[in-house]
Amino acid sequence: MKQQKNKIIFIGVIVSVVLLMVWYYTGVVAQENSAEEELRQTEVPTLEEQQKEYSSKLEAVNDVKEEKERTAPSIYSETQIDSTGLYDPDLEEKKRQQLVDSIYRNGRINYADTSHDVVVKNVQKETQSTAPLAKKTQEIRDFTATHIAFFASSPLVELQRVNMEKLETDAFIIVEVNGEQTVRQNERLELRLAVDAEIGGHTVPRNTLLYGFVTFQPNRVFLNITNIEPRKVSLKAYDLLDGNEGIYIENSFRAEAQREVLDDVVQDINVPGMPHVGGIKKVFRRNNRNVRVTIRNQYQLVLKGS
Repeated sequence: MKQQKNKIIFIGVIVSVVLLMVWYYTGVVAQENSAEEELRQTEVPTLEEQQKEYSSKLEAVNDVKEEKERTAPSIYSETQIDSTGLYDPDLEEKKRQQLVDSIYRNGRINYADTSHDVVVKNVQKETQSTAPLAKKTQEIRDFTATHIAFFASSPLVELQRVNMEKLETDAFIIVEVNGEQTVRQNERLELRLAVDAEIGGHTVPRNTLLYGFVTFQPNRVFLNITNIEPRKVSLKAYDLLDGNEGIYIENSFRAEAQREVLDDVVQDINVPGMPHVGGIKKVFRRNNRNVRVTIRNQYQLVLKGS
């Protein structure tokens, strides 16, 4: 009895294995073979309508249908889209606020501009009387004399002159020679301000460069300053040591003048009276053109109004 039960179990196991193999072959291997066969040759769908043939290109072009432009519907309400096409959830509130502001602005008085908008109402025209109105004659004034008096007075020039008089300039301006310089007649000497100065109502800072034009006199060098930066001035230089106008120098005018006078005396010894002194003028004129003066660096001067 026990042996028969074992046989039945063994036969059942063998049958189940065989059935599993058959199922695997029919289910998996057969599907793989069918898939490989389908990939080897792609089926072409059959045309439902035959292609229309045209006898000329013109017929084909005329038969082309224009595609209509399709716009996707907006997901937002049209009342919330501004003129630029952007979405603004507060657009209606902004329009309402602009309307209120425009109404308020139309009737508001602008005190800053001293003028305001006046709403003009339609007023019915009164019926004019049939009586003729007397025409008023307007006298024509002659402005010729007024124009002549106005331009003759030149108020702009007078105003500028008064304003220039009001501009303040320091009475004493201390300057220094900017580096050791050798100058001749009518050449310029470079100076610089030693301190800040008030010139023509403007403060000119220290170390500002200015130029004085040189003229010579015996033992003196005179400077005339006509311009400081863009401002016109009329100043003269005074020596800070002796307080006199010009810079003190030592030259040989007097010695040469004495020699010229002695020569004149020798030549005119037989002439009665005083000797001629024409040689002095020649010496001074010749040396005034050829003399050169060297002025040391940082030599201090005082500028005063001429």
